[in-house]
Amino acid sequence: MTDARGVYSILDRKLPHHAGSATAGLVPVPVSQVGDETWLTAQITAAARMYRCDDRKTLGVLWWYSASSVLLAPTVESLVVTSHALSPSRVTLYLHPDGRLLAARSDTTTPTPGDDLRETLDTAITAIAKRTGAAPRALWAIATDSLANRALWAGGTPERAKSIAAEVKELPVPRFVQVNGRDYVRRGSCCLIYEAATSPKCVSCPRQLPEERIARLRTL
Repeated sequence: MTDARGVYSILDRKLPHHAGSATAGLVPVPVSQVGDETWLTAQITAAARMYRCDDRKTLGVLWWYSASSVLLAPTVESLVVTSHALSPSRVTLYLHPDGRLLAARSDTTTPTPGDDLRETLDTAITAIAKRTGAAPRALWAIATDSLANRALWAGGTPERAKSIAAEVKELPVPRFVQVNGRDYVRRGSCCLIYEAATSPKCVSCPRQLPEERIARLRTL
């Protein structure tokens, strides 16, 4: 199996803006910290300041919507681009001073990405649900959409995203829609940004009429 250094050599060449490509000035945090109550509380508190929101369930969903995309990126990107899996359990997350997770790298590969993804996601989702009251089912749905979006962004197909997700039984099956010849994730999860800030619903938000979502996607 190609080691992590070899995987990153391929990623640097084929996907130069991968999730681990820019870490300068960011604080490294081992992925295990996501399951740590003290660290997670600090992140939710930072999110409360950023979004000017005090609803813990909303904050849990908002934080995980962003964090899951970063956490999953090394494994999903490496599988799509190189067919070798960087281990999610050995990910280092990179934290901006304002609390945002902006990058992630892993220091080893794994022959069992499905099992490792399940364990890593379960630890994170259990901790977030306990700390914020966010529904685990909603958090798993967010993880599916994050995985699917990362797969498409890395140049993968809907079928490839589905095959990766299928290795984790708790993940709902990713859904997709094609608009103007381009594949988009047909999201099953909502980030709730419109409940926490004076922002409109996302273009692909599932909490809008299907025809409205398609019309907005056509403008991209």
